[in-house]
Amino acid sequence: MSVVTLEYADNVAIITVDNPPVNVLSSAVRQGLQSALATIASDDKVEAAVLVCAGRTFIAGADIKEFSMANVPGPSLPELIPEIEASPVPIVAAMHGTALGGGFEVAMACQYRIALASAQVGLPEVKLGIIPGAGGTQLLPRLIGLEAATGMILNCNRLKAPKALELGAVDKVVEDNLQDEAVAFARTLIGKAHTATSAHTVDGGADAQAFLEKTRQMLAKKMRGFLAPQAALKAVEASMTSTLADGMKFERECFMECKNSPQSTALQHMFFAERMAKNIPDLPRDLAERQVESVGIIGAGTMGGGIAMSFASAGIEVTILDMSEEALDRGLATVKTNYDRTAKRGILTPEQVEQCLGRISGTLDYDDLADCELIIEVAVEKMDIKEIIFKKLDETVKAGAILASNTSYLDINHLASVTKRPEDVLGLHFFSPANIMKLLEIVRGSKTAPDVMSTVLSLAKRIGKIGVVSGVCHGFIGNRMLSCYGREANLAVMEGASPSQVDKALYDFGMAMGPLSVSDMAGLDIGYFNRKALPEESYEKTAYGWVNRLVEMDRKGIKTGAGIYRYEAGSR
Repeated sequence: MSVVTLEYADNVAIITVDNPPVNVLSSAVRQGLQSALATIASDDKVEAAVLVCAGRTFIAGADIKEFSMANVPGPSLPELIPEIEASPVPIVAAMHGTALGGGFEVAMACQYRIALASAQVGLPEVKLGIIPGAGGTQLLPRLIGLEAATGMILNCNRLKAPKALELGAVDKVVEDNLQDEAVAFARTLIGKAHTATSAHTVDGGADAQAFLEKTRQMLAKKMRGFLAPQAALKAVEASMTSTLADGMKFERECFMECKNSPQSTALQHMFFAERMAKNIPDLPRDLAERQVESVGIIGAGTMGGGIAMSFASAGIEVTILDMSEEALDRGLATVKTNYDRTAKRGILTPEQVEQCLGRISGTLDYDDLADCELIIEVAVEKMDIKEIIFKKLDETVKAGAILASNTSYLDINHLASVTKRPEDVLGLHFFSPANIMKLLEIVRGSKTAPDVMSTVLSLAKRIGKIGVVSGVCHGFIGNRMLSCYGREANLAVMEGASPSQVDKALYDFGMAMGPLSVSDMAGLDIGYFNRKALPEESYEKTAYGWVNRLVEMDRKGIKTGAGIYRYEAGSR
């Protein structure tokens, strides 16, 4: 069966792409589109055409698997785009679902675009370490202007159809009957002059150069070391002075530079890995999940406060428990300060901040957690203390509540064994700062119930985290990875390098923070308690000897005002 078919509604040709599940632009699809274009061009009876897709979505993008393949049959997408543009009859792209990447480029090459109100369009290539490679950086600025196109490409934003209509990326939005509406729209175009997208000039505005310079400075600060954002900006800038052909040639050069870089390989690996992480082979998809609308958090420190913010920002009620009024008040004050900062940065409005803070309350009494549907323990990294907490929770909270530990290293199976409900116990290991970092390790105990796993996987998505399932092992996944370069960083200090020299080397390499700064932020005592349990001859104890001494001097990192570095008034 052909993945591209051609039929007719009188004098309107209907090109249908049917390449399940998401109509990617495989070689077969490109060949089919090229053949359909040739047929239409040679048929005098055809006066307009509609491009529509079967299934749940319009063309969702390029076939990423082809990126690593040699000798892929043509035409390439950059070869196909000018053929669509040059059609002797107007082509209406009829979009539903998502038109992303190459799919959106195809739509922009068509002379007109119609979309269901629920449709979304976007160019997400920068996330993959590449840039739009078939005219996206040239076509989009011609449709919506320099600033809007730059923001959309660099931030990989998706536009909902009504917003795309407002900006000019879509010509008409309909609520239903997409194909019929597209055919009717195409008929209104017959006999009228139409302007190809390439014929539009790019509206950069009077302050175009100032905008570009400001954007370059922003990228140097926020996207330091990444090739794709810089290349995308250069390509978009070229659209202001280039013809489509010249602009696409320059864009392609930038695309290939990015595509052939290690960054692109790594980011595409991440793309597939994140999707694979969602699929747990032995977890049925149709499990009934438990309700989680209220969360208890034990520990009002930096991590506990960050976790509380993650849930409160997602609309979930949170109760934070600590052992002293002083610690609780300090923790709640820190949460308020962090929320106020998000308002100053424009991430949340003052009204949203008040709503989030209104969902967080504090307590000194375990009984106030009795009705919570999920409780996360964020206490000091000592097994005996965590045992006491889990026994108390087992006696206090309602049946069916999920009991989780934020432990970085400790045995979840052992914690489950001190309760009468091991099937309700698992690890939820957040990374600092918990309200910002996307990774959430979901540690599956040997007796953790399937519906508990399914519930927390959905919950991770709800609070904006990427949930990665780990088995029970020392350090789980993240800390076993971190321990390797963390150990070497500490040994470098032992051999005479200063902490700032070590951190700067890895910052310059591309990390957001040096590993020693990360240790201070997380708390030096977490690793300290873990190492205390290791055998005396352990290499880890030797490498971290100087850090152990800092902890014993009560220099535990940012939370105590001093660690590897000194912190005064929030500065290092």
